[in-house]
Amino acid sequence: MGIGDKIQNAAEEAKGKAKEGIGDATNNPDLKAEGKGDQAGANLKQAGENVKDVFK
Repeated sequence: MGIGDKIQNAAEEAKGKAKEGIGDATNNPDLKAEGKGDQAGANLKQAGENVKDVFK
Protein backbone atom coordinates (compact mmCIF):
# COMPACT_ATOMS: atom_id res chain seq x y z
CA MET A 1 0.00 0.00 0.00
CA GLY A 2 1.48 3.28 -1.05
CA ILE A 3 1.78 6.19 1.29
CA GLY A 4 -0.51 8.21 -0.97
CA ASP A 5 -3.25 5.60 -0.65
CA LYS A 6 -2.89 5.56 3.14
CA ILE A 7 -3.19 9.34 3.29
CA GLN A 8 -6.18 9.36 0.95
CA ASN A 9 -7.99 6.65 2.94
CA ALA A 10 -7.28 8.42 6.24
CA ALA A 11 -8.58 11.69 4.80
CA GLU A 12 -11.75 10.00 3.58
CA GLU A 13 -12.28 8.40 6.99
CA ALA A 14 -11.75 11.77 8.72
CA LYS A 15 -14.23 13.41 6.34
CA GLY A 16 -16.75 10.70 7.22
CA LYS A 17 -16.24 11.24 10.94
CA ALA A 18 -16.73 14.97 10.49
CA LYS A 19 -19.94 14.45 8.52
CA GLU A 20 -21.21 12.02 11.16
CA GLY A 21 -20.43 14.52 13.93
CA ILE A 22 -22.11 17.40 12.13
CA GLY A 23 -25.13 15.23 11.37
CA ASP A 24 -25.36 14.26 15.02
CA ALA A 25 -24.96 17.85 16.23
CA THR A 26 -27.58 19.20 13.83
CA ASN A 27 -29.94 16.27 14.28
CA ASN A 28 -29.60 15.37 10.59
CA PRO A 29 -29.85 11.56 10.27
CA ASP A 30 -29.12 11.63 6.52
CA LEU A 31 -25.79 13.42 6.98
CA LYS A 32 -24.91 11.17 9.91
CA ALA A 33 -25.59 8.07 7.80
CA GLU A 34 -23.59 9.49 4.90
CA GLY A 35 -20.65 10.03 7.24
CA LYS A 36 -20.83 6.46 8.48
CA GLY A 37 -20.95 5.27 4.86
CA ASP A 38 -17.86 7.31 3.99
CA GLN A 39 -16.01 5.78 6.93
CA ALA A 40 -17.03 2.26 5.94
CA GLY A 41 -15.90 2.87 2.37
CA ALA A 42 -12.51 4.11 3.53
CA ASN A 43 -12.09 1.11 5.81
CA LEU A 44 -12.93 -1.29 2.98
CA LYS A 45 -10.37 0.38 0.73
CA GLN A 46 -7.74 0.08 3.45
CA ALA A 47 -8.54 -3.60 3.93
CA GLY A 48 -8.26 -4.24 0.20
CA GLU A 49 -4.90 -2.49 0.05
CA ASN A 50 -3.68 -4.51 3.03
CA VAL A 51 -4.65 -7.75 1.26
CA LYS A 52 -2.74 -6.64 -1.82
CA ASP A 53 0.31 -5.94 0.35
CA VAL A 54 0.21 -9.46 1.79
CA PHE A 55 0.45 -11.01 -1.70
CA LYS A 56 3.34 -8.85 -2.91
